[in-house]
Amino acid sequence: MFPERLAQGYRSFLGGRFAAEQDRYRDLASTGQSPSIMVIGCVDSRVSPEVIFDAAPGEILVARNVANLVPRYEAGGGQHGASAALEFAVRALRVRHIVVLGHAFCGGIKAFASNDAPLTESDFIGKWMSQIAPAAEAIGAPGDDPDDYLHKLEFASVELSLKNLMTFPFVAVAVQKGELSLHGAYFGVASGRLLVRNPQTGVFEPVA
Repeated sequence: MFPERLAQGYRSFLGGRFAAEQDRYRDLASTGQSPSIMVIGCVDSRVSPEVIFDAAPGEILVARNVANLVPRYEAGGGQHGASAALEFAVRALRVRHIVVLGHAFCGGIKAFASNDAPLTESDFIGKWMSQIAPAAEAIGAPGDDPDDYLHKLEFASVELSLKNLMTFPFVAVAVQKGELSLHGAYFGVASGRLLVRNPQTGVFEPVA
């Protein structure tokens, strides 16, 4: 049976937001989408970019995966969901901004830092999170405060994803031409505070 919570939510949406924004939905259906911003976020249910940024339908393109990671460019190999979404955003929709949105209490980051056994024999999460090894090396070994280490690693993984974005030729060209800007951000789940990376200093600062 379809989850009743979702059915209730849909009925509320249909009578509320959809009714209020029906003209916008009709326009989007007939003319297509043209968001200028892409947000790469985490699958964590507490960190919905559409909610955090109070986005209207069709306003931002969102790609989510475990720990909001951008893999390095790889021409060969198998299926590349994150890379495909990125290609669609930059080459087809020609977004003007890409935001990598990290967050506090990230389970993927914690899984990487812990010595817990894999959830399955396939260990999809472990293999996916192994991408942040360079970020972990950059911040050094964990100290006496594990929470502080996880916090640093959450920020470092955003930095790594920003660097990985530039390994995609079509992203690098768009940035060099001034057609695309890359941004790092970090959301505090408990506090609701949003920090944005200063491109000059690399420091994450509160939104003014």
